[in-house]
Amino acid sequence: MENLLIQLLNGLVSGMLLFILAAGLSLIFGLMDVIALTHGAFYLLGGYIGLSLVRGLDNFWLALIFAPLIVGAIGLVLEYFFIRRLYGRARHLDQVLFTFGVALITIDLTRAQWGAYVESMSPPAQLAGQFRIFTTEFPIYRLALLAFGVLLAIALWLIINRTRLGAMVRAGVSDSEMVSGLGINIHAIFASVFAFGCALAGLAGVVGAPILSLYPGLDSDILILALVVVVVGGLGTLEGAFFGSILIGLADTFGKAFVPEFARSIIFAVMAAVLLIRPAGLFGLKGAD
Repeated sequence: MENLLIQLLNGLVSGMLLFILAAGLSLIFGLMDVIALTHGAFYLLGGYIGLSLVRGLDNFWLALIFAPLIVGAIGLVLEYFFIRRLYGRARHLDQVLFTFGVALITIDLTRAQWGAYVESMSPPAQLAGQFRIFTTEFPIYRLALLAFGVLLAIALWLIINRTRLGAMVRAGVSDSEMVSGLGINIHAIFASVFAFGCALAGLAGVVGAPILSLYPGLDSDILILALVVVVVGGLGTLEGAFFGSILIGLADTFGKAFVPEFARSIIFAVMAAVLLIRPAGLFGLKGAD
């Protein structure tokens, strides 16, 4: 029973980390209809930038602020000079090839800068202790990450559903041409959403580094999970990203704990089961079924 509780907590923590990454990916696709395969690379880049800031400034909290801002700024430049040229393309293949190429370049640059070794980051001193659950100790940092993920989900939901900015974003999803006709700068909204999505990927890299460490190849592993989350939850939906992350996080954790040889297969089995019942994902548009 105690082991099940620990694995449940680990699964929820993994789910919250996936949500931070997948939320940006889902928002970018939902608003801009762009499949951003750069997300895994930006996750790793954010983690490495955060690692350098922690080592240089000896302050995890400053790294938590500045690393996502730097990755978001890179995303803003990328959207302004390149991504917006791909809007309106009938095929997603152009976006896939371009963003995949950017991801490969980013990974090569991170390898050249930080090397190919496994790098670890310690959690902040304030969250470095253990919380006792029955006879087992559970890291306080993981519990803090779980709470942070939930608070971030609530904040994003409120912004998207209860603010004027969120209304413009949702209107842009429905009909970007009409929004432009009303005098709203839809390109600025697109650029902001893309930069924010990239910043979320960088944020996930920083908060995930004390748990998963950092190493070349992590980008592809984490990207696969994020894409599965987006597909399971429903393309372009924040609710889908949240509950899809929890589902996949639990499936991945319990699979690794009890049937490690089939852990990855379990994830795709869950995805297949969801798509058989809901072809558009858990929270996808009903008209897409």
